[in-house]
Amino acid sequence: MNRSDGLVRRSVKPRENGGAEGGLNANTPDDNQDALDSLKDQEDNIDDGDSKETRLTLMEEVLLLGLKDKEGYTSFWNDCISSGLRGCILIELGLRGRVMIEKSGMRRRGLCTRKLILKSDQQTGDVLLDEALKHIKETDPPETVQSWIEYLSGETWNPLKLRYQLKNVRERLAKNLVEKGVLTTEKQNFLLFDMTTHPLSDNVVKCRLVKKIQDSVLSKWVNDPQRMDKRMLALIFLAHASDVIENAFAPLNDDDYEVAMKRVRELLDLDFETESAKPNANEILWAVFMAFTK
Repeated sequence: MNRSDGLVRRSVKPRENGGAEGGLNANTPDDNQDALDSLKDQEDNIDDGDSKETRLTLMEEVLLLGLKDKEGYTSFWNDCISSGLRGCILIELGLRGRVMIEKSGMRRRGLCTRKLILKSDQQTGDVLLDEALKHIKETDPPETVQSWIEYLSGETWNPLKLRYQLKNVRERLAKNLVEKGVLTTEKQNFLLFDMTTHPLSDNVVKCRLVKKIQDSVLSKWVNDPQRMDKRMLALIFLAHASDVIENAFAPLNDDDYEVAMKRVRELLDLDFETESAKPNANEILWAVFMAFTK
C-alpha cells in the first residue's frame, strides 16, 4: 500500500450554523480564504518567531490545526493525533540539537533500525520536550524512533516501558496556547460529564499557520524536499500523520486543492532512506516519517 493511500479526499458536506467541523471558524470556505488572503500583504514582514505569543512548537501547530475553532476540542474520531504529537516531540528535539540518530556503521543499517541517542541534555524550557528528553537520557540501551513514539504514547505491551508515557499531552499543549493568547478555556456539558474545552481566541495566528502550509505546497513550492524548510517539511508530514492536513486545505478552491494534495502525495511517496542519506539531511525527520509508514 502506498503511503499516500491514507490521504483523506475532500468532501462537500451540509453546513450547520454556518460552520464546518474542523474549519477556520464558523465561516464559509470563501470567507476563510478571504481571511487568509488578507494576511498576504503582512506575511513578508511578519515572522512567527517575532514574539513569544506567536512562536509555536510543532506540537502546538499540529494541535491547533486539529482543534475545532468554536468547540475547542479535536474530533472524537481522530485516533491518529496522539502518536502524531509524539512524533512532533521527537522532531522538535532533533531540530533543537538534543537528540540524533546513531551512525549507520559499516553494515549500513537501515534508518528504522538505528537508535535514537542523546546529543545534549540541556533543557529546552518546554516542559513536554524536557520530560521526553529526560526519558531518553535515562534509557540504556537506546531505543529506535518507532519504539519511542510507542512509549511516549503509552502504546506498548511492555509494562516496564509504561512509565515513559507522556500524559495529558493535548491538554498541556492547549494550556500553552492559552498562555500565548491563541486559545481560551471554557467548560462544556456533554450530558453525562463536563469537559474543559479550548476555543480559538486569536484567529490571526491560525490563519497565518494555515496560509503558511498552503503556500509551502502552492506559491512557494520548491519541488525538492532538501530545499524545503525543515520545520515546514516536518509540519506537513506530521499534520498528515495526525490526520489534520485536510483542515489546512479545506478553504482552497478546487484547483488549488488538487495541486496541494498532489504535492503532499509526492512527499509521502519519497524514498525516506535515500533522502536521509543526502548531504545536510536531518535524519531525525526522515526516521520519524518512516516510523509512521510502518
